[in-house]
Amino acid sequence: MPVTLMYALLPLLAGWLLDLFMGDPLWLPHPVVLFGKTIAICERKLNHGSYRKCKGALVAISLIIAVYAAAWFIIDILPSFGRVGVGSLLVFFCLAGHTLRKEVRMVFEAVDRDLEAGRQQVARIVGRDTTELSAQEVRTAALETLAENLSDGVVAPLFWFALLGVPGMLAYKMVNTLDSMIGYRTERYKDFGCWAAHIDDIANYISARLTALLMIMASPLPLPREGEKGFVPSPLLWRLFTFHFLLFAFVHKYGHCHASPNSGYPEAALAGILNCRFGGPHYYFGQFFDKPYIGENDRLLNTDDMKKAVRVNLTAEFLMLLIVCGWLFLRSIL
Repeated sequence: MPVTLMYALLPLLAGWLLDLFMGDPLWLPHPVVLFGKTIAICERKLNHGSYRKCKGALVAISLIIAVYAAAWFIIDILPSFGRVGVGSLLVFFCLAGHTLRKEVRMVFEAVDRDLEAGRQQVARIVGRDTTELSAQEVRTAALETLAENLSDGVVAPLFWFALLGVPGMLAYKMVNTLDSMIGYRTERYKDFGCWAAHIDDIANYISARLTALLMIMASPLPLPREGEKGFVPSPLLWRLFTFHFLLFAFVHKYGHCHASPNSGYPEAALAGILNCRFGGPHYYFGQFFDKPYIGENDRLLNTDDMKKAVRVNLTAEFLMLLIVCGWLFLRSIL
């Protein structure tokens, strides 16, 4: 194995395994918390008066460049074993697959016990007002977040790791944190957070669509028809082709039905896989947003849907990891 490939793969695999089995321990200081505090300070000091767009643009671009440069400098000055250790830890910090799946399971467990407990639990992972959500809306919000954050929390970080290594992965997390804090079209943030939102849209454009593709690839195969025994190649392959073609068509139809140019694609993929409906009007920070629906089947969601969605989520994550490893290998030999 080439040395450059080894120093790229080891942090990636070690960091991914740490996230797969640990998630984000509450006792461990997290760089995204520091990102958030820095953004909050900049927002309080600069989001007033004139030239809010210019000030927001300056904050967003400066913070993204600063994170990339700092990560590159720290990794560059470390000895080889230090690069692997620090790189592994930073990859671990940038991935959120385990924590996301755990939080979604906890939402379903909570809402099955008590509606108010479900509302409080889902409020941990969504930005909308949850105080008056129904049990169906709580479950829907959790699954929408599972789909959207598969892109933001797993596929996109791995995508930017493949392009720009650990510094690029960490810079992407700053992009994503900026968008999650100030990238809203509310009165307070529409100017100051304008650039943060657009940068996030650009950074996620490919990965959001790639996430939808991975979810379709990871979706469970259709079961054999009643009375069919054993492996019957032609009918099975035809059903497989038809099943995935219909999912592609569903994502093509509904992927743009979202306020975000990207979030609708992974949400549409999961809605198609589960044969359900996402989206619709919601309140964010006290402001009403009339979002279009994704899908038409407004059926009740249940714990089995959550389990299926989590399996698709984990399989898609593993497929993305394989793609990145394959890309790193090809790049090392070319």
